[in-house]
Amino acid sequence: MTGRALQKCRHLIAGFAIATVLVFPCRAAVGDAAANGFSVSESAHVAAPPGKVYAALIAPGRWWSPLHTFSKNAANLSLDAKAGGCWRETLPDGGSVCHLAVVYADPGKALVLRGALGPLQGLGVEGAMSVQLKPAGTGTDLTLVYNVGGYLKEGLAGWAVPVDQVLGEQVGRLKSLVETGSPAPKP
Repeated sequence: MTGRALQKCRHLIAGFAIATVLVFPCRAAVGDAAANGFSVSESAHVAAPPGKVYAALIAPGRWWSPLHTFSKNAANLSLDAKAGGCWRETLPDGGSVCHLAVVYADPGKALVLRGALGPLQGLGVEGAMSVQLKPAGTGTDLTLVYNVGGYLKEGLAGWAVPVDQVLGEQVGRLKSLVETGSPAPKP
């Protein structure tokens, strides 16, 4: 890559990062990233009571970005929010994907799921995603933590930032859906 092309690429990445921060007003952090795994955390204050936030959370087809699905259609997502349930995606021609399995569901308070999201499914990894909802004034403080560990020859540290960005986008879309009725953030 030439110096000029590299400079353009850096400007595009910087612009994308700034736009992401402005469009999705959530706090995000890569808590830890190492060869054997990583931890990311997303948090947002949602202007709605915990019960309303939980009801939206367990309907991922309403807020998850279609760009981050195998079928490219978020309406194909569903979540059976009880222990043993599955965050499922229906695929064309009768196929399906279990993205995450529900291990704990406490309506209005918490949801814990296990599994590897998206491209992580084909790797030797396992993840645990915890979503906590806490009343805060007239709204809810939402915290999502996704811990991933396992084996990948090249190591897993490089996956932390992209996974954090995807989950940050989804938390922003959930917040927007609950507060405005549309998952698309306001410009």
